Amino acid sequence: MAEAKSYIRPVTSRDRATFLAAMHASRDLHHPWIAPPQNERAFEQYLARLAADDHAGFLVCRADDDEIAGVVNLNGIVRGSFLCASLGYYACIASAGRGYMTSGLKLVVRHAFDEMGLHRLEANIQPSNERSIALAKRCGFRLEGMSPRFLYIDGAWRDHERWAIYDERATLLPADRG
Repeated sequence: MAEAKSYIRPVTSRDRATFLAAMHASRDLHHPWIAPPQNERAFEQYLARLAADDHAGFLVCRADDDEIAGVVNLNGIVRGSFLCASLGYYACIASAGRGYMTSGLKLVVRHAFDEMGLHRLEANIQPSNERSIALAKRCGFRLEGMSPRFLYIDGAWRDHERWAIYDERATLLPADRG
């Protein structure tokens, strides 16, 4: 089966209505793993967080009709000699299981390495979230370990597996891929 075609773009205030409708429709898909913005206030807080230097948010859009297929966020971006970010992602129900997130996550990884100059991305995933783990594996992430009681989600501290991918370059600067 051919990989679904996606493109990525930054989240903007113009996406508010479409984003919130997609997140509302996808509530059952996201629960209990993640709680994306569900109302205008939460969306504004999300945009404010993305405006900071240590965050970036991308919409994964379907190339055939420009609909939002999902979201990938880079959180806690650290520069200097670390060049790392924590990565989070979630699909929209209308596109789930059709390959758009695989395509989109691969694009975000390349963007993070080639354009943002990051060296390492880490996704922390609850061990029972099989679909999210399968996506990380398809995109080249490797299991590095377990973090007990790592994130507070759905009313409790949850264990998470650490999945990571890194750029193979030997310097702090991204390789000239031009």
